[in-house]
Amino acid sequence: MSRSDRSLSLAGPHHLGVGSTRLAAWGAGTGTMVLVAALFGFGADHPALVLGVGWGALALAVLLVIRGRYVGKPAGVRNDGVFHRSLTARGAIAWALGIAFTAYYVALYWFPESIAGITRLFDPLSRLLRGRPADQWFAYGGFYTFAVLVMGAKFLVKYRHSRYQTWRTVSVMFFQLGFAFLLPAFLALMQRPEFYFSYFWPLDYDALWPGTVGSFSTTTLGLWAIGIGLVLTFVATPVLTFLYGKRWYCSWVCGCGGLAETAGDPFRQLSDKSLKAWKIERWMVHGVLLLITLLTALLWVNSALEGGWLGSFSQGFAKAYGFVIGAVFSGVVGVGFYPLLGSRVWCRFGCPMAAYLGIVQRFFSRFRITTNGGQCISCGNCSTYCEMGIDVRSYAQRGQDIVRASCVGCGICAEVCPRGVLRLENGDWKLRLEER
Repeated sequence: MSRSDRSLSLAGPHHLGVGSTRLAAWGAGTGTMVLVAALFGFGADHPALVLGVGWGALALAVLLVIRGRYVGKPAGVRNDGVFHRSLTARGAIAWALGIAFTAYYVALYWFPESIAGITRLFDPLSRLLRGRPADQWFAYGGFYTFAVLVMGAKFLVKYRHSRYQTWRTVSVMFFQLGFAFLLPAFLALMQRPEFYFSYFWPLDYDALWPGTVGSFSTTTLGLWAIGIGLVLTFVATPVLTFLYGKRWYCSWVCGCGGLAETAGDPFRQLSDKSLKAWKIERWMVHGVLLLITLLTALLWVNSALEGGWLGSFSQGFAKAYGFVIGAVFSGVVGVGFYPLLGSRVWCRFGCPMAAYLGIVQRFFSRFRITTNGGQCISCGNCSTYCEMGIDVRSYAQRGQDIVRASCVGCGICAEVCPRGVLRLENGDWKLRLEER
Protein backbone atom coordinates (compact mmCIF):
# COMPACT_ATOMS: atom_id res chain seq x y z
CA MET A 1 0.00 0.00 0.00
CA SER A 2 1.35 3.40 -0.94
CA ARG A 3 1.78 6.20 1.54
CA SER A 4 -1.09 8.17 -0.02
CA ASP A 5 -3.36 5.12 0.26
CA ARG A 6 -2.56 4.77 3.94
CA SER A 7 -3.41 8.43 4.56
CA LEU A 8 -6.91 7.84 3.15
CA SER A 9 -7.64 4.73 5.18
CA LEU A 10 -10.68 5.23 7.39
CA ALA A 11 -9.58 2.51 9.78
CA GLY A 12 -5.90 3.29 10.03
CA PRO A 13 -4.17 5.51 12.58
CA HIS A 14 -4.03 9.25 12.00
CA HIS A 15 -0.91 10.38 13.79
CA LEU A 16 0.65 13.80 13.42
CA GLY A 17 4.06 12.49 12.49
CA VAL A 18 7.19 12.78 14.61
CA GLY A 19 8.15 16.26 13.40
CA SER A 20 4.67 17.75 13.78
CA THR A 21 4.17 16.09 17.15
CA ARG A 22 7.40 17.54 18.50
CA LEU A 23 6.63 20.98 17.10
CA ALA A 24 3.11 20.90 18.56
CA ALA A 25 4.50 19.85 21.94
CA TRP A 26 7.11 22.60 21.69
CA GLY A 27 4.44 25.18 20.92
CA ALA A 28 2.19 24.09 23.79
CA GLY A 29 5.12 23.95 26.19
CA THR A 30 6.53 27.32 25.11
CA GLY A 31 3.17 29.07 25.36
CA THR A 32 2.53 27.61 28.81
CA MET A 33 6.02 28.46 30.07
CA VAL A 34 5.75 32.06 28.85
CA LEU A 35 2.44 32.59 30.62
CA VAL A 36 3.66 30.90 33.80
CA ALA A 37 6.81 33.04 33.73
CA ALA A 38 4.58 36.12 33.63
CA LEU A 39 3.43 35.20 37.14
CA PHE A 40 6.93 36.09 38.31
CA GLY A 41 7.16 39.38 36.46
CA PHE A 42 8.53 38.17 33.14
CA GLY A 43 7.61 40.54 30.32
CA ALA A 44 6.27 43.30 32.56
CA ASP A 45 7.86 45.92 30.28
CA HIS A 46 6.44 44.40 27.11
CA PRO A 47 3.09 42.84 28.07
CA ALA A 48 1.56 42.85 24.58
CA LEU A 49 4.60 41.07 23.11
CA VAL A 50 4.68 38.43 25.84
CA LEU A 51 0.95 37.77 25.59
CA GLY A 52 1.24 37.55 21.82
CA VAL A 53 4.11 35.06 22.02
CA GLY A 54 2.29 32.94 24.60
CA TRP A 55 -0.98 32.87 22.70
CA GLY A 56 0.79 32.47 19.37
CA ALA A 57 2.71 29.41 20.54
CA LEU A 58 -0.44 27.80 21.92
CA ALA A 59 -2.37 28.57 18.73
CA LEU A 60 0.47 27.10 16.66
CA ALA A 61 0.22 23.86 18.61
CA VAL A 62 -3.52 23.64 17.92
CA LEU A 63 -3.03 24.44 14.24
CA LEU A 64 -0.45 21.66 13.93
CA VAL A 65 -2.89 19.23 15.50
CA ILE A 66 -5.58 20.37 13.03
CA ARG A 67 -3.22 19.95 10.09
CA GLY A 68 -1.95 16.57 11.18
CA ARG A 69 -5.23 14.93 12.09
CA TYR A 70 -7.80 16.43 9.77
CA VAL A 71 -6.44 18.44 6.83
CA GLY A 72 -6.06 16.40 3.65
CA LYS A 73 -7.99 13.46 5.09
CA PRO A 74 -11.59 12.39 4.46
CA ALA A 75 -14.15 14.33 6.48
CA GLY A 76 -15.64 12.47 9.40
CA VAL A 77 -15.27 12.10 13.14
CA ARG A 78 -11.99 10.57 14.34
CA ASN A 79 -11.77 9.61 17.98
CA ASP A 80 -9.39 6.68 17.56
CA GLY A 81 -7.06 6.28 20.52
CA VAL A 82 -9.10 8.55 22.77
CA PHE A 83 -9.08 6.01 25.61
CA HIS A 84 -5.36 5.36 25.24
CA ARG A 85 -4.02 8.91 25.44
CA SER A 86 -2.98 10.34 28.76
CA LEU A 87 -4.78 13.62 28.11
CA THR A 88 -8.16 12.13 27.25
CA ALA A 89 -8.21 9.05 29.46
CA ARG A 90 -7.54 10.54 32.91
CA GLY A 91 -3.81 9.92 32.67
CA ALA A 92 -0.98 11.92 34.21
CA ILE A 93 -1.32 14.77 31.69
CA ALA A 94 -5.06 15.01 32.38
CA TRP A 95 -4.48 15.20 36.11
CA ALA A 96 -1.77 17.85 35.68
CA LEU A 97 -4.07 19.90 33.45
CA GLY A 98 -6.97 19.52 35.88
CA ILE A 99 -4.81 20.66 38.79
CA ALA A 100 -3.55 23.65 36.77
CA PHE A 101 -7.10 24.68 35.78
CA THR A 102 -8.31 24.31 39.36
CA ALA A 103 -5.38 26.30 40.76
CA TYR A 104 -6.05 29.12 38.29
CA TYR A 105 -9.71 29.33 39.29
CA VAL A 106 -8.89 29.31 42.98
CA ALA A 107 -6.43 32.17 42.41
CA LEU A 108 -8.91 34.01 40.19
CA TYR A 109 -11.69 34.04 42.79
CA TRP A 110 -9.83 34.30 46.08
CA PHE A 111 -6.17 35.21 45.48
CA PRO A 112 -6.13 37.57 42.48
CA GLU A 113 -2.88 39.18 43.62
CA SER A 114 -1.11 35.86 43.00
CA ILE A 115 -1.89 36.09 39.27
CA ALA A 116 -1.30 39.83 38.96
CA GLY A 117 1.62 39.19 36.58
CA ILE A 118 -0.66 37.48 34.08
CA THR A 119 -3.36 40.10 34.54
CA ARG A 120 -0.87 42.84 33.65
CA LEU A 121 -0.26 41.19 30.27
CA PHE A 122 -3.78 42.27 29.32
CA ASP A 123 -3.27 45.95 30.20
CA PRO A 124 -2.66 47.11 26.58
CA LEU A 125 -5.74 45.25 25.31
CA SER A 126 -7.85 46.46 28.21
CA ARG A 127 -6.80 50.08 27.70
CA LEU A 128 -7.63 49.76 24.02
CA LEU A 129 -11.08 48.23 24.55
CA ARG A 130 -12.10 49.63 27.96
CA GLY A 131 -9.88 52.64 28.54
CA ARG A 132 -8.58 51.30 31.83
CA PRO A 133 -6.02 48.76 33.16
CA ALA A 134 -6.99 45.12 33.18
CA ASP A 135 -8.39 43.36 36.23
CA GLN A 136 -8.45 39.61 36.79
CA TRP A 137 -11.92 39.30 35.24
CA PHE A 138 -10.91 40.96 31.99
CA ALA A 139 -7.86 38.70 31.82
CA TYR A 140 -10.05 35.68 32.49
CA GLY A 141 -12.47 36.77 29.77
CA GLY A 142 -9.54 37.11 27.40
CA PHE A 143 -8.29 33.58 28.12
CA TYR A 144 -11.83 32.22 27.91
CA THR A 145 -12.49 33.85 24.54
CA PHE A 146 -9.10 32.76 23.18
CA ALA A 147 -9.86 29.15 24.15
CA VAL A 148 -13.31 29.20 22.51
CA LEU A 149 -11.96 30.71 19.29
CA VAL A 150 -8.85 28.55 18.91
CA MET A 151 -10.46 25.28 19.97
CA GLY A 152 -13.55 26.28 18.01
CA ALA A 153 -11.40 26.35 14.89
CA LYS A 154 -10.29 22.80 15.66
CA PHE A 155 -13.91 21.76 16.18
CA LEU A 156 -14.94 23.32 12.86
CA VAL A 157 -12.35 21.32 10.95
CA LYS A 158 -13.03 18.10 12.85
CA TYR A 159 -16.78 18.27 12.15
CA ARG A 160 -16.55 20.00 8.78
CA HIS A 161 -18.77 17.36 7.19
CA SER A 162 -21.75 18.55 9.28
CA ARG A 163 -23.51 21.83 8.51
CA TYR A 164 -25.28 21.70 11.87
CA GLN A 165 -22.00 21.45 13.79
CA THR A 166 -20.45 24.19 11.67
CA TRP A 167 -23.21 26.70 12.29
CA ARG A 168 -23.61 26.07 15.99
CA THR A 169 -19.85 26.36 16.53
CA VAL A 170 -19.72 29.63 14.60
CA SER A 171 -22.64 30.78 16.73
CA VAL A 172 -20.98 30.12 20.11
CA MET A 173 -17.75 31.70 18.87
CA PHE A 174 -19.69 34.79 17.76
CA PHE A 175 -21.62 35.16 21.01
CA GLN A 176 -18.53 34.66 23.16
CA LEU A 177 -16.42 37.17 21.24
CA GLY A 178 -19.12 39.74 20.57
CA PHE A 179 -21.61 39.57 23.43
CA ALA A 180 -19.51 38.19 26.29
CA PHE A 181 -16.20 39.95 25.64
CA LEU A 182 -16.29 42.95 23.27
CA LEU A 183 -19.72 44.38 24.13
CA PRO A 184 -19.12 44.53 27.92
CA ALA A 185 -15.73 46.14 27.23
CA PHE A 186 -17.41 48.75 25.00
CA LEU A 187 -19.95 49.51 27.74
CA ALA A 188 -17.10 50.00 30.20
CA LEU A 189 -15.37 52.35 27.73
CA MET A 190 -18.61 54.38 27.59
CA GLN A 191 -18.62 54.58 31.39
CA ARG A 192 -21.62 52.26 31.63
CA PRO A 193 -22.10 49.15 33.78
CA GLU A 194 -20.77 46.03 32.10
CA PHE A 195 -23.68 43.85 31.02
CA TYR A 196 -23.42 40.39 29.47
CA PHE A 197 -26.35 39.99 27.10
CA SER A 198 -25.62 36.30 26.50
CA TYR A 199 -26.11 35.53 30.21
CA PHE A 200 -29.32 36.19 32.10
CA TRP A 201 -31.24 34.99 35.14
CA PRO A 202 -31.12 32.34 36.55
CA LEU A 203 -27.63 31.57 35.16
CA ASP A 204 -26.55 35.16 35.81
CA TYR A 205 -27.87 34.67 39.31
CA ASP A 206 -27.73 38.26 40.56
CA ALA A 207 -29.10 39.86 37.37
CA LEU A 208 -32.54 40.34 38.94
CA TRP A 209 -31.48 41.01 42.51
CA PRO A 210 -32.65 44.34 44.00
CA GLY A 211 -29.13 45.73 44.25
CA THR A 212 -28.32 44.96 40.61
CA VAL A 213 -31.62 46.30 39.34
CA GLY A 214 -31.17 49.43 41.45
CA SER A 215 -27.69 50.17 40.09
CA PHE A 216 -28.73 49.58 36.47
CA SER A 217 -31.97 51.54 36.69
CA THR A 218 -30.12 54.85 37.08
CA THR A 219 -29.48 55.09 33.33
CA THR A 220 -31.56 54.60 30.20
CA LEU A 221 -29.15 51.95 28.94
CA GLY A 222 -29.40 50.17 32.27
CA LEU A 223 -33.19 50.15 32.09
CA TRP A 224 -32.94 48.66 28.60
CA ALA A 225 -30.57 46.00 29.91
CA ILE A 226 -32.99 45.09 32.70
CA GLY A 227 -35.88 44.95 30.25
CA ILE A 228 -33.97 42.78 27.80
CA GLY A 229 -32.98 40.45 30.62
CA LEU A 230 -36.59 40.07 31.74
CA VAL A 231 -37.76 39.36 28.20
CA LEU A 232 -34.99 36.83 27.61
CA THR A 233 -35.74 35.03 30.89
CA PHE A 234 -39.52 34.94 30.92
CA VAL A 235 -40.56 35.28 27.26
CA ALA A 236 -37.80 34.30 24.84
CA THR A 237 -36.58 31.31 26.85
CA PRO A 238 -39.89 29.39 27.04
CA VAL A 239 -40.86 30.29 23.46
CA LEU A 240 -37.52 29.34 21.89
CA THR A 241 -37.25 26.21 24.01
CA PHE A 242 -40.72 25.15 22.92
CA LEU A 243 -39.72 25.61 19.29
CA TYR A 244 -36.16 24.25 19.29
CA GLY A 245 -35.41 22.68 22.66
CA LYS A 246 -32.74 23.87 25.07
CA ARG A 247 -30.12 23.53 22.34
CA TRP A 248 -30.88 27.08 21.13
CA TYR A 249 -29.15 28.35 24.27
CA CYS A 250 -26.96 25.57 25.69
CA SER A 251 -25.30 24.70 22.37
CA TRP A 252 -25.65 27.91 20.35
CA VAL A 253 -25.38 30.91 22.72
CA CYS A 254 -24.16 30.13 26.23
CA GLY A 255 -20.49 30.78 26.96
CA CYS A 256 -20.35 27.86 29.41
CA GLY A 257 -21.68 25.58 26.70
CA GLY A 258 -19.40 27.20 24.14
CA LEU A 259 -16.30 26.38 26.17
CA ALA A 260 -17.57 22.86 26.85
CA GLU A 261 -18.17 22.23 23.15
CA THR A 262 -14.84 23.61 21.94
CA ALA A 263 -12.12 23.34 24.59
CA GLY A 264 -14.03 20.52 26.29
CA ASP A 265 -14.58 18.40 23.18
CA PRO A 266 -11.60 16.07 23.85
CA PHE A 267 -13.12 15.16 27.24
CA ARG A 268 -16.80 14.55 26.38
CA GLN A 269 -16.40 10.74 26.65
CA LEU A 270 -15.52 11.05 30.36
CA SER A 271 -19.08 11.86 31.48
CA ASP A 272 -20.63 9.39 33.92
CA LYS A 273 -23.40 7.39 32.20
CA SER A 274 -24.57 5.47 35.28
CA LEU A 275 -28.12 5.52 36.60
CA LYS A 276 -26.77 6.74 39.95
CA ALA A 277 -25.22 9.78 38.28
CA TRP A 278 -28.54 10.53 36.55
CA LYS A 279 -30.40 10.43 39.88
CA ILE A 280 -27.85 12.73 41.52
CA GLU A 281 -28.00 15.05 38.52
CA ARG A 282 -31.77 15.49 38.73
CA TRP A 283 -31.75 16.26 42.44
CA MET A 284 -28.80 18.64 42.27
CA VAL A 285 -29.61 20.71 39.18
CA HIS A 286 -33.24 21.24 40.15
CA GLY A 287 -32.18 21.92 43.73
CA VAL A 288 -29.93 24.76 42.52
CA LEU A 289 -32.80 26.21 40.46
CA LEU A 290 -35.02 26.10 43.54
CA LEU A 291 -32.32 27.78 45.62
CA ILE A 292 -31.79 30.72 43.26
CA THR A 293 -35.53 31.20 42.80
CA LEU A 294 -36.08 31.22 46.56
CA LEU A 295 -33.08 33.50 47.11
CA THR A 296 -34.24 36.04 44.50
CA ALA A 297 -37.73 36.11 46.04
CA LEU A 298 -36.33 36.54 49.56
CA LEU A 299 -34.10 39.41 48.51
CA TRP A 300 -37.01 41.27 46.92
CA VAL A 301 -39.27 40.70 49.93
CA ASN A 302 -36.53 41.83 52.28
CA SER A 303 -35.85 44.87 50.11
CA ALA A 304 -39.55 45.82 50.08
CA LEU A 305 -39.66 45.55 53.86
CA GLU A 306 -36.35 47.42 54.19
CA GLY A 307 -34.77 44.49 55.96
CA GLY A 308 -37.51 44.27 58.55
CA TRP A 309 -38.40 40.64 57.87
CA LEU A 310 -35.22 38.63 57.54
CA GLY A 311 -32.65 41.26 58.42
CA SER A 312 -29.20 40.23 57.24
CA PHE A 313 -30.17 36.59 56.61
CA SER A 314 -30.97 37.09 52.94
CA GLN A 315 -27.64 38.82 52.32
CA GLY A 316 -25.81 35.97 54.02
CA PHE A 317 -27.77 33.51 51.90
CA ALA A 318 -26.77 35.46 48.78
CA LYS A 319 -23.08 35.41 49.70
CA ALA A 320 -23.22 31.67 50.41
CA TYR A 321 -24.88 31.00 47.05
CA GLY A 322 -22.32 33.15 45.24
CA PHE A 323 -19.46 31.30 46.92
CA VAL A 324 -20.67 27.71 46.64
CA ILE A 325 -22.55 27.82 43.33
CA GLY A 326 -21.23 30.91 41.53
CA ALA A 327 -17.55 30.32 42.29
CA VAL A 328 -16.75 26.81 43.53
CA PHE A 329 -19.23 24.84 41.42
CA SER A 330 -19.43 26.77 38.15
CA GLY A 331 -15.76 27.78 38.06
CA VAL A 332 -13.44 25.55 40.06
CA VAL A 333 -15.35 22.30 39.49
CA GLY A 334 -17.18 23.19 36.29
CA VAL A 335 -14.05 23.90 34.23
CA GLY A 336 -11.20 22.71 36.43
CA PHE A 337 -12.48 19.14 36.32
CA TYR A 338 -12.87 18.96 32.51
CA PRO A 339 -9.98 16.46 32.10
CA LEU A 340 -11.32 14.21 34.87
CA LEU A 341 -15.13 14.30 34.83
CA GLY A 342 -15.96 15.55 31.34
CA SER A 343 -16.90 18.91 29.92
CA ARG A 344 -20.48 19.35 31.15
CA VAL A 345 -20.21 18.78 34.91
CA TRP A 346 -21.59 22.25 35.66
CA CYS A 347 -24.28 22.01 32.98
CA ARG A 348 -25.43 18.60 34.23
CA PHE A 349 -25.32 19.04 37.97
CA GLY A 350 -25.39 22.72 38.83
CA CYS A 351 -26.61 25.12 36.14
CA PRO A 352 -30.02 26.60 37.08
CA MET A 353 -30.53 27.79 33.51
CA ALA A 354 -30.10 24.22 32.27
CA ALA A 355 -32.68 23.07 34.81
CA TYR A 356 -35.17 25.76 33.73
CA LEU A 357 -34.67 24.99 30.05
CA GLY A 358 -34.82 21.26 30.75
CA ILE A 359 -38.23 21.47 32.41
CA VAL A 360 -39.64 23.27 29.38
CA GLN A 361 -37.93 20.85 26.99
CA ARG A 362 -39.07 17.73 28.81
CA PHE A 363 -42.76 18.63 28.99
CA PHE A 364 -43.52 21.29 26.38
CA SER A 365 -40.90 21.32 23.61
CA ARG A 366 -41.19 20.09 20.03
CA PHE A 367 -37.54 19.03 20.06
CA ARG A 368 -36.57 15.37 20.19
CA ILE A 369 -33.93 12.99 18.88
CA THR A 370 -35.67 10.36 16.79
CA THR A 371 -34.26 6.86 16.47
CA ASN A 372 -34.43 4.05 13.92
CA GLY A 373 -34.00 1.00 16.13
CA GLY A 374 -33.95 -1.42 13.23
CA GLN A 375 -30.63 0.03 12.03
CA CYS A 376 -28.89 0.15 15.42
CA ILE A 377 -25.88 -2.18 15.73
CA SER A 378 -25.32 -1.41 19.44
CA CYS A 379 -21.80 -0.06 18.87
CA GLY A 380 -22.26 2.36 21.77
CA ASN A 381 -20.60 5.36 20.11
CA CYS A 382 -23.63 7.54 20.83
CA SER A 383 -23.59 6.83 24.57
CA THR A 384 -19.81 7.05 24.81
CA TYR A 385 -19.62 10.54 23.36
CA CYS A 386 -22.71 11.99 25.02
CA GLU A 387 -21.28 14.74 27.21
CA MET A 388 -24.51 14.89 29.25
CA GLY A 389 -24.19 11.28 30.36
CA ILE A 390 -27.29 10.01 28.53
CA ASP A 391 -27.29 6.33 27.61
CA VAL A 392 -28.42 7.07 24.06
CA ARG A 393 -27.88 3.49 22.92
CA SER A 394 -30.59 2.17 25.23
CA TYR A 395 -33.13 4.44 23.53
CA ALA A 396 -31.88 3.55 20.05
CA GLN A 397 -32.08 -0.18 20.74
CA ARG A 398 -35.75 0.19 21.66
CA GLY A 399 -36.48 2.55 18.78
CA GLN A 400 -37.62 5.13 21.33
CA ASP A 401 -37.36 8.87 20.73
CA ILE A 402 -35.04 10.68 23.14
CA VAL A 403 -36.85 13.40 25.06
CA ARG A 404 -34.64 14.14 28.05
CA ALA A 405 -34.47 17.30 30.13
CA SER A 406 -30.67 17.13 30.21
CA CYS A 407 -30.08 16.81 26.44
CA VAL A 408 -28.44 19.97 25.07
CA GLY A 409 -28.97 19.01 21.43
CA CYS A 410 -25.28 19.12 20.54
CA GLY A 411 -25.91 16.41 17.96
CA ILE A 412 -22.62 14.59 18.48
CA CYS A 413 -24.47 11.31 19.10
CA ALA A 414 -25.87 11.55 15.57
CA GLU A 415 -22.46 12.47 14.12
CA VAL A 416 -20.65 9.46 15.60
CA CYS A 417 -23.39 6.96 14.68
CA PRO A 418 -22.13 4.82 11.77
CA ARG A 419 -25.64 3.88 10.59
CA GLY A 420 -27.52 7.17 10.70
CA VAL A 421 -29.85 5.90 13.42
CA LEU A 422 -30.28 9.25 15.20
CA ARG A 423 -31.80 12.49 13.94
CA LEU A 424 -32.36 15.83 15.67
CA GLU A 425 -35.90 16.94 14.84
CA ASN A 426 -38.67 19.27 15.85
CA GLY A 427 -41.77 17.10 16.04
CA ASP A 428 -45.47 17.78 16.38
CA TRP A 429 -46.17 18.86 19.96
CA LYS A 430 -49.77 17.59 19.75
CA LEU A 431 -48.43 14.09 19.12
CA ARG A 432 -46.26 14.49 22.23
CA LEU A 433 -49.40 15.15 24.25
CA GLU A 434 -51.13 12.12 22.75
CA GLU A 435 -48.14 9.93 23.61
CA ARG A 436 -48.58 10.84 27.26
